[in-house]
Amino acid sequence: MAAAASGVTFDDVRAAAARIEGVAHRTPVLTSRTLNALVGAEVFIKCENFQRAGAFKFRGAYNAAAQLSPEQLAKGIAAYSSGNHAQATALAARELGTTAVILMPEDAPRSKREATAGYGAEIVTYDRYTEDRTALGTALAEDRGLALIPPYDHPHVIAGQGTATLELLDETGPLDALVVPVGGGGLIAGSATAAKALHPGIRVVGVEPEAGDDTRRSLESGSRVTLPVPRTIADGQALPTPGEITFEINRHVVDAISLVSDADIVHAMRFAFERLKIVLEPSGATGLAALLAGRVDDLPPRIGVIASGGNVDTRRFTELVGG
Repeated sequence: MAAAASGVTFDDVRAAAARIEGVAHRTPVLTSRTLNALVGAEVFIKCENFQRAGAFKFRGAYNAAAQLSPEQLAKGIAAYSSGNHAQATALAARELGTTAVILMPEDAPRSKREATAGYGAEIVTYDRYTEDRTALGTALAEDRGLALIPPYDHPHVIAGQGTATLELLDETGPLDALVVPVGGGGLIAGSATAAKALHPGIRVVGVEPEAGDDTRRSLESGSRVTLPVPRTIADGQALPTPGEITFEINRHVVDAISLVSDADIVHAMRFAFERLKIVLEPSGATGLAALLAGRVDDLPPRIGVIASGGNVDTRRFTELVGG
């Protein structure tokens, strides 16, 4: 009911699943006996690093873009993002035969900028530490007459992100807990909406970097808290405050928030590469990091974790895990 009051329902997630079918990938679910032994539970990893554009973001971006009118699509799409939503929106625009203008921070990873441009988008940059990307992105869209698709604070985007959990639970059956990386809150809002509708007793745990625990603080205080833009290797989670819509959903359906250090994240990236044979970017590895570092309390027997993305270039990956 809380999700419905905020404009996102389980029916919206199911509709999004039908809308993206055949366009987005149905990503694999991995298991590892080694991981299970280390964690002390049976763990199912939903590998969104294998999603188109390298992260779960394509689900929400395409679901939102596909619902624009022909007139809106003819004018083009705008978005703001540190990288994954940028790539996802650029790809969604290309798939739908329109154009995209993306506002990205000047220090966004080079691989993410290049991939976004490679999908045909125009890139406009800003300083994430001194400028407000929401205000800049909104003004950019208004000035150019473009349809704005924000990275998380939009019902269609949230519903699209929830399809990853819908697929996970369809494959695994009931789970006792779901562990989800948290940035702006769109992935966990959609995930929790789907998970709680299918299995009301499931425990939903979000994971943030220690340097950027705005969602944890917001949930504890009962209102949105704004922090200085965090400096963390998890660039996709380097946000100062939760979204309005996502916070309204998450304060009702998220059971706990765990925090991980940059060192925890690097350890998870290395474990994923060496033992699971997959590449995760820092933000994509935080859920796994929380399990490996023992940051999730009272682990139940069966746990799902979303590995949310794998967009990290060779140089950066080597810098982080090679030491």
